[in-house]
Amino acid sequence: MKKITLSIILIVALSTAYSCKRQNKEIQSASPTTENKEIEEEHHSEDHSLVLDNGERWIANPETTLGVEKMQQTMNSFTEKDNVAAYKKLTENLELDFKMIFQKCTMTGAAHDQLHNFLIPIKDLLKTLPSSDLKECQESFDQINKHLLIYKTYFK
Repeated sequence: MKKITLSIILIVALSTAYSCKRQNKEIQSASPTTENKEIEEEHHSEDHSLVLDNGERWIANPETTLGVEKMQQTMNSFTEKDNVAAYKKLTENLELDFKMIFQKCTMTGAAHDQLHNFLIPIKDLLKTLPSSDLKECQESFDQINKHLLIYKTYFK
């Protein structure tokens, strides 16, 4: 009986803590300054297009840049472009790098939103890269490669 009571108390405490933490984040994000609100509206467009920061590149944290460079290296070292099975392993390696970018990201605000706009197409392409159709694998590979190259156009 004590274990059940203790378990219920623990679950309620964790739920309350999570709820408070989430509510606090919502309160903080619900009261941006007018300037921040305009930036958020501009950068939260549904098309997820990348834009520069008033003509300048966004400042990315070093770990993010290293993660993107690691993905580029992984792509550049891939030599089995005619082996459909090899794309599965490539996808696994790229997904590890992709997850690391998210784990080590310390970016905030509009720069962070733009990073997500950059990463969303990669996430989608990683779903089609390990296809059973060699042509689809190769097309996804080419699109990821091209997309990774535009990172330095938008981030420094």
